[in-house]
Amino acid sequence: MHEASLSAIALVESFRKGSLSPVEVLEQTLERLEGARDLNAVALLDAATGRRMAEASAQRWREGRPIGPLDGVPVAIKDTGHVIGWPTRYGSATSSDRPATEDSPGIARLREAGAVFFCKTTTPEYGWKGITHGPVSGVTRNPHDTALTPGGSSGGSAALVAAGVVPIATGGDGGGSIRIPAGFCGVVGLKPSYGLVPHAPAPLGWLGVFGGMTRDVADTALLTRLIAAPDARDSFAAPAPAVDYLAEAEKGVAGLRIAVSRNLGFRGVVDPAVADAFEAGVQALGRAGAVLTEVDLDLTPLRGPLDVIWRAAFAATLAPVDGAGLQTIEPELLELVVSAQELTAATLQRAQDAARAHGQAMQRFHQSHDLLVTPTLPLLPFAAGVNTPDKTRFPDWYDWTPFTWPFNLSRQPAISVPCATVGKLPVGLQVVGPMFGEALVLRAARALEKAKV
Repeated sequence: MHEASLSAIALVESFRKGSLSPVEVLEQTLERLEGARDLNAVALLDAATGRRMAEASAQRWREGRPIGPLDGVPVAIKDTGHVIGWPTRYGSATSSDRPATEDSPGIARLREAGAVFFCKTTTPEYGWKGITHGPVSGVTRNPHDTALTPGGSSGGSAALVAAGVVPIATGGDGGGSIRIPAGFCGVVGLKPSYGLVPHAPAPLGWLGVFGGMTRDVADTALLTRLIAAPDARDSFAAPAPAVDYLAEAEKGVAGLRIAVSRNLGFRGVVDPAVADAFEAGVQALGRAGAVLTEVDLDLTPLRGPLDVIWRAAFAATLAPVDGAGLQTIEPELLELVVSAQELTAATLQRAQDAARAHGQAMQRFHQSHDLLVTPTLPLLPFAAGVNTPDKTRFPDWYDWTPFTWPFNLSRQPAISVPCATVGKLPVGLQVVGPMFGEALVLRAARALEKAKV
């Protein structure tokens, strides 16, 4: 196997044994990246910085003093997070090209763990939609079929992980932006509970969280443990949990009460092929010992509150941009920002109240059910470069992603794990847990991974 496509855990073990060097792994990563140029997944490439970091890591390994569990592992960073010395462009010409003077919290934890930074990945402008294309970055493509979208807004990160360029890439998830591309690209993507991972800046309030994508559940468990560490810049962050997520993931699902919803009340949206793949995943969990229960959840009333909160959030994000700058952003985002002018404070408060009530209802739900499973997405990847596969059926991006954003509103942890394939295209299964129930979520994801549906 190409060394760059090994898992993070396997790479570190190879460094420990001396069978691989961080320097040669980075060089192979850059070689692999060159071969994946048709994906258009990179917003910034800084091979010189990557080489300096890899050489420093190699020296530490030679001296037997690695600084952390990712020492020497190449990690791609979504261009919505700050990296010292690099600009944060958010996929937009309206952003500043000044280099960041500090790392974002999660990125700081990765640096402390020894990760090697060499590139930033593409995102739509300010991460506003569930696919990855825009006027600055162009169109990012799916490694399984470059005519198709990788999803978004962390589409560049997912594409690089799925293509075997890196074992870990960061993402942010305000409405599904980790899980959507994880589902479309066939990788593992966890949206942590709000507050588990310190996050700053956070323009989407409690909707947005920091996380990442990997090719296996073990690397996701390791990543979660590393980034769930205190940072004074996030006053809403919870104390770091004393949980070994790697060990917890191996405990299996025997006896766990898993609720099954095939559509969350959004009827008629799931493609038959996706429904069949999801069913195969559900049955695999049952064979692994889970106690399965069909549930009739109807989350369709949340579409209105999500729309209000989303429009208000991006109007606030773009409020500092002057008129000339606004003319450079893509028309659909400008339309969204303009439409928010009609919103009143009372309308926004009612939407937030509805989200809070939904979160409370889900906590009560989890008193009877350890976990909930749904399809990650109701459809297969569609053409790259469009915002929606069907404007009539799915007017906005959140209409074709109805299973992801409800759990941003409720702040719960949710993971997308590969479930099956339809032809050569992957299908993801989503596992949702109670607040701070990441260990349970990872158990189910790992059980599904082991089942090899």
